[in-house]
Amino acid sequence: MLRLFEPTFQPWNPKKDPKQIAVLTSGGVDSTVTALLLKEAGWQVLAITMKLPTAGQCNHPSPCCGSDAGLVCQQMGIPHYFLDTQESFEQLIIKPFRQAYAQGRTPSPCADCNTFLKFGLVWDFLEKTFGIRYLATGHYARIVCESDRFYLTRAADSQRDQSYFLYGIPRRRLQHLVFPLAQLTKQKVRELARSNDLQIAEKPDSMELCFAGEGDYRLALDRDTSPSPGPILDTQGKVLGQHQGIVNYTLGQRRGLGIAAGEPRYVVRICPEDDSVTLGTREQACRRDVRVTDVNALIPDKLQPGKQLLGQIRSPGQASACTVVEVGPQAMLVEFTEPQFGPCSGQRLVLYDDRGFVVAGGTINFKR
Repeated sequence: MLRLFEPTFQPWNPKKDPKQIAVLTSGGVDSTVTALLLKEAGWQVLAITMKLPTAGQCNHPSPCCGSDAGLVCQQMGIPHYFLDTQESFEQLIIKPFRQAYAQGRTPSPCADCNTFLKFGLVWDFLEKTFGIRYLATGHYARIVCESDRFYLTRAADSQRDQSYFLYGIPRRRLQHLVFPLAQLTKQKVRELARSNDLQIAEKPDSMELCFAGEGDYRLALDRDTSPSPGPILDTQGKVLGQHQGIVNYTLGQRRGLGIAAGEPRYVVRICPEDDSVTLGTREQACRRDVRVTDVNALIPDKLQPGKQLLGQIRSPGQASACTVVEVGPQAMLVEFTEPQFGPCSGQRLVLYDDRGFVVAGGTINFKR
């Protein structure tokens, strides 16, 4: 499912040195400076750019498509290859993304890409093809080693921290994972790019949803599947109006509802069985208990019933106090001390300890 293209300008021909590392680079500022820092630290660096598809109605050439990656790697003297991941990305990321919205869920494609593609299929492929065990990316997160155990934890720059999207990395991989930007701010990263005369120093940040364009997820939905109109209800079942498809809504949404009301209304339920969207109060959009499936535990000994941790239900936002209630082989139930606004099926719950170490994470899954 993965296919390696010919080298962009020179083949990988490393010396017999254990300090060999592959860097996933998009041609953006973060991944480019990552490669630069590793080379300056004495690593033999191989740069890999994933060739990704665009989806649906998107024709926007997003900043993360990798068009600059080969040029800037040549500027730094780092061997570079493109890796065709389009088929795998379609099956592992885009297809589940579309299915989730059709089911009234809110997916997290960035978490899926990290879990199943970048730190799954792609890493396995690079290790098998080049014999390289170490992998680096431009993510803002840290790997910490204590008493010969490796942990994933938050970056020094809390505003840039991306550990929430990385919880799905296999625990066995942490010892060979490198995040050179762990202690840096974005401002410092750009300063490093400028001081080294890198042509991408002023390149804008890539968008979160790299395959949709302009940040509108609807552009990535299947154009051949027309959304079904349905009723907009209140919590008593009264019809308030009509909508043009449940794919346009997510739990906790307030804007764009098209319903005039005396008080703020929020989406509190999405039902694909009858294509209905239910509105309620902010309080009705909150809940304390959150059930999670497809759990990946990075610190299993801390994932125990009764354990008090900090839970984060979306990327932009703070982690809040919670207690682990139940733990199964691939599922868990946590209860937050304070009600959380708008947790959505399909999004991720990531648990941290009081030092910011990632304990576990999984997919929020409420039973209808």
